[in-house]
Amino acid sequence: MADSPSLTRRDFLSTSAKLGAVIAAAPYVSRGAAVGAGAKSDTVNVALIGCGEEGRILANAALNIPGVRFQAVCDIWPYNLTRSSRLLQKFNHEAKPFEDYKEMLSTVPGIDAVIVATPDFMHAEHTNASLKAGKHVYCEKLMSNTIEGARSMVTASREAKKLLQIGHQRRSNPRYLHARDKVVREAKLLGRITNISGQWHRAVTDDFGFPNGQAIPDAKLAKYGYANMHEFRNWRWFKKYAGGPVSDLGAHQIDVYNWMLGVNPRMCIASGGVDYYKTHEWYDNAIIAYEFETKEGIIRATYEVLTTTSAGGGYHEYFMGDEGALKLSENPKFTKLYREARAPEWEPFVTKGIISKPDSGEGAPAPVKPWEKPGVKKLGGPSKAAGVDVRETAQLSAWDMPVTLDKAIHQPHLENFFDGMRKGTALNCPGEEAFASAITVLKVNEAIAAQRMLKFAPGDFVA
Repeated sequence: MADSPSLTRRDFLSTSAKLGAVIAAAPYVSRGAAVGAGAKSDTVNVALIGCGEEGRILANAALNIPGVRFQAVCDIWPYNLTRSSRLLQKFNHEAKPFEDYKEMLSTVPGIDAVIVATPDFMHAEHTNASLKAGKHVYCEKLMSNTIEGARSMVTASREAKKLLQIGHQRRSNPRYLHARDKVVREAKLLGRITNISGQWHRAVTDDFGFPNGQAIPDAKLAKYGYANMHEFRNWRWFKKYAGGPVSDLGAHQIDVYNWMLGVNPRMCIASGGVDYYKTHEWYDNAIIAYEFETKEGIIRATYEVLTTTSAGGGYHEYFMGDEGALKLSENPKFTKLYREARAPEWEPFVTKGIISKPDSGEGAPAPVKPWEKPGVKKLGGPSKAAGVDVRETAQLSAWDMPVTLDKAIHQPHLENFFDGMRKGTALNCPGEEAFASAITVLKVNEAIAAQRMLKFAPGDFVA
C-alpha cells in the first residue's frame, strides 16, 4: 500500500514431472480455462488492492487495455486512496474507494478480477481472500515474503479454479520472449550457455517521508500490522514486511534465469549485509552465486544488487555462451547480442528476422583496442606465422534484435492475464512457476544469514 523506494538434470526432470502433473490436474491455473467474465463479455471489471506507487503503475498500464473497467480501489492510507481515485476518474472509471478489502469484496457486485499491489507480507491474505470470493487475481511479485504464504496462494487458486498471475512482467515482454524462443532456443546463437550474470544497481536514496498531516494514526497502523509510519512508508527494508532488495529488485531478474533456462538451481551461496543504511533491517548490498545443472552441462550464475551506487551499467541479465552472449534489460539501450569469432556466421539469421544489424548497418566487430594486436581470426592455437596468439585477437561483433516494446512495461503481462480470462490464453507466469522463483529468491537471504552454501531439493520448487 505504501510507495516502493526509487532480491542435477535428474532433479530437473523430477521437478518438471511433478509440476506437469500439478498443471494437468488443475488446468485452470495455467491455461485460463473456467473463465468468468470473458465467457459473456469482453469487459472485465477490476478492483485494485494497494494504491501506492506500484498500484498506480499497474492501474496506468491497465487503463490502456480495452474493456478493462475499474470498479473499486482499496488502501488503508487515505492519501493513496484519493490519488488513485482521482486518476481513475480522469478516465471515467467510477471506482468506489475502500479502506477494508473485505468490505470491498463483499459489497461491490460484478468484480471479475483483483489486482493486488500491497506489501509482500499481505500478498497471501489479499490474494487468497480474492480467490475464495471467486475473483481471478493478478498479484505483484514477490509472490510472498514466506514460503508458506506463496504455497497457500497456489493452493487457493487451485481450489477456487481461478487464474493467478504473478507480476514477473519480463515473461510477457516481447523482447524477452523473442530472446528466449528465437535467439536461444530456436537459433541457438549462444551455443552452449556456460555463465550468467545479472545486476541491479541503485544510488544512495533517502527513506520515504510523508506529507504533513497525512500520517496514519498509530492505532490504525497497528490494526493493519505496521509498527509506525516510517515502516509503513519504507516497508521493503524491514523483515516483517518483505525480503529486502534481493526480493524487491533481484526477484525480477533471478526469475528470468529460471525462465530462460527452463531449470531451477541446485545450490546458492551469497554474501550481504547492512553495510550502509543503519536504520534498515535488510541487507542493502548482496552478491549471489547459483549453479544450474542442464543436459549440456553446469551453468554458473551470479547476481548482485547494490543500493549504494548506480555505477556498473544499470540493470540487466547477461547470458554468456561459447558462441555468443545475450545482454537483456527492460531498458532497450542495455540490450545487445554479441557474436564470438568462433561462431558460425549470423547473417542467415538476419534474413530470418531473428536478429538485425546494429544501427550503423554494418554488424561489424568492435574496434580493436590500442593495446590489442591485429592478428588472424581463425580458431586454433598460437599463430607462428602472424607472430600473434589468436586468443588475444578474438573480437565480439554486436547485433540487435528486431523487436521493440511500445507499451508500458507492465502492460503486456496484464494483457496476458486478461486474455487468460477472456480467451483461455495460457498465463505467462502462473502461480506454480512463480512459486519456484519465490523459493529461488527467498533462499538467498537464508544463505546470507547462514553464511554457507544451501542446496535445493527438487521438491522445494513444487507447491
